[in-house]
Amino acid sequence: MCYKGYMDTTIRNLDPGAYRALKARAALAGKTIGEALNEAIRFYIAGRPVEQKSGSLCDLRPEDYPKGTERLSEEIDAVVYGMTEAP
Repeated sequence: MCYKGYMDTTIRNLDPGAYRALKARAALAGKTIGEALNEAIRFYIAGRPVEQKSGSLCDLRPEDYPKGTERLSEEIDAVVYGMTEAP
């Protein structure tokens, strides 16, 4: 079997509008859809590298609690420790 450096593949879940626009632009440039997709893929790969999330706890930043929760820890203590009302 000889592929001559190319492969046939099926791509699912393409946006129909984007595909039609690509097909029209390729036709105006005298290119096939495959040629246009190869060009788009090469352009995408050559672009800025995608930032990968490290998933580290060090990346977490504190957030302020919303207004009205100033006594939240006291209310939680009242529930946890069985107090009838918050101090």
